[in-house]
Amino acid sequence: MPENRARHGGRTVRLAVAIIPATSAKPAGDPVVFMEGGPGGDAFGTIPFLTASGVNRDRELIVMAQRGTLHSRPNLACPEIDRFGATAVGLRYDAPSTGRLLVRAAGECRDRLAADGVEPSAYNTTENAADFADLRRALGVEEWNVYGYSYGTELALTYLRLHPEGIRSVAIDSVVPPQIVSLPWTWDSAREGIGAVFAACAAQPRCRSRYPDLPRTLTEQVRRLEAHPLTLTARPPAGGDPVKVVLDGGALVNLLVANAVQAVDVPAALDELAHGNPERFASARAAGATPVIGEVAHGLTQSVACSEWVPGYTESDLLRAGRRAFPGWPDTVLAQAPQLPFEHDVCRVWNVPDRTAVQRVATRSNVPALVLSGTFDAKTGASWGAYTARTLSRSTVVQVPGIGHFVVPQSPCAASVLASFLARPTAPDTACVAGLAPKPFTITPEPETA
Repeated sequence: MPENRARHGGRTVRLAVAIIPATSAKPAGDPVVFMEGGPGGDAFGTIPFLTASGVNRDRELIVMAQRGTLHSRPNLACPEIDRFGATAVGLRYDAPSTGRLLVRAAGECRDRLAADGVEPSAYNTTENAADFADLRRALGVEEWNVYGYSYGTELALTYLRLHPEGIRSVAIDSVVPPQIVSLPWTWDSAREGIGAVFAACAAQPRCRSRYPDLPRTLTEQVRRLEAHPLTLTARPPAGGDPVKVVLDGGALVNLLVANAVQAVDVPAALDELAHGNPERFASARAAGATPVIGEVAHGLTQSVACSEWVPGYTESDLLRAGRRAFPGWPDTVLAQAPQLPFEHDVCRVWNVPDRTAVQRVATRSNVPALVLSGTFDAKTGASWGAYTARTLSRSTVVQVPGIGHFVVPQSPCAASVLASFLARPTAPDTACVAGLAPKPFTITPEPETA
């Protein structure tokens, strides 16, 4: 593919494609093409989750490693940022000194990529979508079905808007609306997802009785840890040697947003933390000490975020959004977007043009669409699915109770809804959703009092 389609005769990029046969003896002729999240995620690493969910049961599954990601060339990996992440678990999450280390790592990666001839501004959602349009033509596919999750939903919606030809249906899972995604938007999603977990606990009598005021408990712990961070040693969940971790308010919040502690354990983990036992959160924080170097293409992450998500909103806008979402929390926590700390500073060194005028656009289409969200999703709040569906005139909106980010691999019901949608895009069977409820929360014994 051309790296930059506006530059005729310029450099090209090579994108890896995997084709997974259908398991059915008589598969349908219209395949499913998958769009990975991130941006910058390893699409091939998701294949086992897709096949386990039956996405290739009745149709061939096509997976392309997006431009800049692992298995494509060039690979916009940033081992500098991976190494920063490994050490950051032992630092205050939102301290300015931590931010300076992240910015330095991003700048070193940006300089190295540029020295290798990479044009970071060419790694954007418009070029990404055009790659998939070219892939369909290259494979000779007359018509296919698109399935994207997380950032892959923004990519799928952009693809549908710019290249509608040959698209039979679109399924979007954990929705990022192109017209509204921004750093302030992340606080809205965090509030919705975390609030849904707390509301589900309140709806279960045993959980409500044992953990009666989780919003207050969380606020108290965020404030306490931000004022007096804990420095301790914890063993990563996957095993290995214990590592030093620092647990402050920002780290706690981001562990919740990332679903690093399973939702069913969150009330118990918060209660344990309030009673002097931070083990669950400390172990989850320690997981970041052993990243797979190069697995995430941070170069694509930053090129998309800095050109399409960050522009147009100031650091003050982000702080105001945080205060609206979680009044009473420390400003030092609320000043950093969940999962994207110090992003304004990073974008100053990443230095790519503002693309919001061409990207922050709603997709309007009558192509059949399935819009899937999990109620516990604190990265892409469930209500954004219905919001996005307002301009998709033949859409079916499904919210799956008690599920977080990336719904289909976590929910057999959602997997069956997707299969039904692929078979009948205008009339999928969603009956299984009506009987769903969040799983019972973990209930621990009351701590003994002196």
